[in-house]
Order: sequence, then structure tokens, then C-alpha cells
Amino acid sequence: MASDRVVVIAEAGVNHNGSPEMALRLVDAAAETGADLVKFQTFKAEALVTASAPKADYQNRNAPESKSQFEMLKALELDRAAHEALIARCKAKGIGFLSTPFDPESVDLLTRTLGLKLVKVSSGDLTNAPLLLQLARSGADLIVSTGMATLDEVEDALGVLAFGFTEPGVPGADAFKRAYANPAARAVLAKKITLLHCTSDYPAKLDDINLRAMDTLAERFGIPTGYSDHTVGITVSIAAAARGATVIEKHFTLDRTLPGPDHKASLETPEFTQMVDAIRAVSRSLGAAAKAPTSAELSTRKVARKAIVAARPISSGEAFSFDNLTVKRAGDGLAPIRLWEMVGRTARRAYAADEAIEA
Repeated sequence: MASDRVVVIAEAGVNHNGSPEMALRLVDAAAETGADLVKFQTFKAEALVTASAPKADYQNRNAPESKSQFEMLKALELDRAAHEALIARCKAKGIGFLSTPFDPESVDLLTRTLGLKLVKVSSGDLTNAPLLLQLARSGADLIVSTGMATLDEVEDALGVLAFGFTEPGVPGADAFKRAYANPAARAVLAKKITLLHCTSDYPAKLDDINLRAMDTLAERFGIPTGYSDHTVGITVSIAAAARGATVIEKHFTLDRTLPGPDHKASLETPEFTQMVDAIRAVSRSLGAAAKAPTSAELSTRKVARKAIVAARPISSGEAFSFDNLTVKRAGDGLAPIRLWEMVGRTARRAYAADEAIEA
């Protein structure tokens, strides 16, 4: 995932409402926005939730038509054939395919059967050590969301991943801690993992975003960091890009008024395109960390900066003073900081008014 370019993910998720045809239309629309990747969700409802699992508050608000989480998710599954069609459409449209697996069978489908080299991990599975271990041992690069998590929980997850990427032995809490303490394993994490700061509410309130936590993740773990945005609008995603996010993920829909759990927190095509364009502009403007004049500024500097000049005609042998010296634009000459140094010296030649003084 290492790149100077901000990777923009159009999170289609389950906004296909269970329709493979709508999922293909989401690919087409995402490609038009300029996003780098379009992401879906891969799961078997039976392996993901119990029959009686309650829905989250935002799911009750946004998808009241389903009585249970299981009922809601069962209607949103995509089978292998649908995944293969989506991957083919992505290749045809020039956009990358990405998905989040939620159960072991789905991990195998994405990484073994379909051969994905990059997989997204949901915030809800950050503490799912068996799934994390399976993902790490698949060898795929991982984008890991950290919604709802503490720093210690993120570190625990990274320990599981460090072990899975580097050690074939028997897993366990102590083994995970040892793996995370290994500098070689930490170096692997820095190459294989991107962490996303995230607020797991849909839509998330601005007061709950805490975008500075993205910086905290980067400082604490030394791993590329980005942002998964569940707010309304595009402002926070652009702000995250300005803070140095390497990845921006944002929900994407064909129609925000459609029924379903995530449409209301999603952008439609025009807004998403506007966001992508703004992120690209912000990314270009970040440039280098060095503070130095650019090549374009050098010509401006010659006319914008001031130099020490004669305030009136000065005779040869006359002493320089605050009365006969001043500071004006423009061009080459002694920097104004040398004014005090020049006062009291003797002019070695005559100067006309406004002529630049020589040392």
C-alpha cells in the first residue's frame, strides 16, 4: 500500500441491496468518480450472526424493514458468481476490486479462490483473533479499520497479525505478544498493514470524529494510517487527506434514498467525484516537508523582497547613515538585515538616489 498517492476507496458495501445487477452498476459509477478501489462485503449470514442477534441502532434507524440482523444480512449476500462478475467488471472499468470478509469461508473465497492480494478488515473484527490470524496467514495485504477500539486493542490485533505473517507455530496470547515485540515482525506489519481511524456510527457526528486520533495511530504504531469516513458530506475526508491519510474510505451509493442500512451515510456519484477531485488537489498541495523557495518563487523573490538603497544622492567618502540609507524594492542588493552594519561606513563611490548599496 506504500504510495505518495492517497488511495480512495468507494465503499459500496451492501448498497447493492442484494442485487448483483445493482452491484455492477455501483462498479461502473465508482469508476466514473476516479476512485482507486470499489469495496464490497463478503459474508454468509449463517456464519456471521446468530438468528437472534439484534441490529445496531443505526441499522434500526436506516433499515427498519428487517426484523433481525440475520434477516437483514441474509438478503444482502453476494455469491461466488456475483463476486467473479464484479471482479471482471472492475478490470473492464479500470478500478480495483476490494472486499471485506466476515467469516472464514469468505476469507478463503477472497484470498484463495479469487486470489485477492489486498483485503479490508472491518472494525467489528479487530478483536476477532481467529479471523485475523487466518487473514495474515493468507499472505494478503490488509487495510484494518479501528472503529470502537482502544489503542491497546489495536496493539493486540497487530500482535495477532505479526504472528500470522511471520510465525508458523502454535497461536496464543503470549505468542502474539512475543511476535509483536519482534522488530522484524514489526517491519513486516509496516509493509503489509494500513490502519484506518474510524468512528463506527452511521452517519457519524462531527463531534465524535476525533480526527487527531489518526495521528496518534501513526505515532504509536509506525504503520501507514488513513481514515474511514462515516460522516455526512466530504469535508472530513478532505481534512483527513490534508493530515496525511494514505487511504480514504467513504460509503458510496447510487441513490441515498434507497432502503438499507448504509445508504443514508453514503455519497452519490456527483459528491463522490467532487471529493475525489478535492483529495487529489490536497494531495498534490502537500508536497515536500522541506521549507525552501520553489523554482516558481525565485523570480518573484527578485521583485518582492527589499534591499538597502540610497535614500538620496550620496557622495564618495560620505558616511552612511539612517538619513541617507533606506530599504526599498526590488531586485538584488544588500539584505535589509545589514542596515545597522552599513551605518557608519564610508561610501567608496557616489550613489544616485534609489541605487542599491554595495558592501
